[in-house]
Amino acid sequence: MANIQSEEISYSANGVELSGYLAWDHELDGERPGVLVVHEWWGNNAYARRRANMLAELGYVGMALDMYGGGQVAENPDEAGALMNGLLEDLATVRSRFNAALEVMQAHRKVDAGNCAAIGYCMGGGIVLHMARYGADLKAVGSFHGALPLGVAAEGEGADVTARIGVYHGEDDVLIPQEAVTEFLAEMEKTGADCQFIPLPTALHGFSNTLATSNGEKYGLPLRYDERADAASWNHMQLLLESAFK
Repeated sequence: MANIQSEEISYSANGVELSGYLAWDHELDGERPGVLVVHEWWGNNAYARRRANMLAELGYVGMALDMYGGGQVAENPDEAGALMNGLLEDLATVRSRFNAALEVMQAHRKVDAGNCAAIGYCMGGGIVLHMARYGADLKAVGSFHGALPLGVAAEGEGADVTARIGVYHGEDDVLIPQEAVTEFLAEMEKTGADCQFIPLPTALHGFSNTLATSNGEKYGLPLRYDERADAASWNHMQLLLESAFK
């Protein structure tokens, strides 16, 4: 049985203090791959940290990073939207904060710095695709109900995509229009990326988060948890990471 250890870690990017959460299995000896977890628009909350713990149970070091600074967590969609929109106005800042977390994780005593990956949810799913498109030092990325437009590089920007990519997308996700799916897939084809796009029938946005249904009902948003889609995407991601790290 895994013996999960964790620690809060403070780091910074361009003068902004950030607050991360690291988890690993204390029973395992030696270094092991590290996997970043990029949060939803809510911030680095209990859900992102639970996923870091789940990665630790798989034998990795999981790190839930902080994209907003100061560990800010939104209490409602208005706050979440303001935080997300403020962040995404400057994608150079997104890259800077992601890379700062990656460097911190790579330097951790339990991490094999040459074998790192990232997964993300909603906004975070788009961010990991963005980082792959901009050539981040990652073996793999997994995007769960992600913001696909972030995976399309601006004109004249981008870099070679070296990470293996898994995209887990709800077929009934009305928050990501079909045009965005088409444009993202064209971008992946153009770059020759090793990208597996996994459509999940009947799944809506937020399918992996057990709070999605209640949040959708509370705030009038098209969100719904889907146990089968959650399990299928997580299982496929495990295969993706195993193949990338072997």
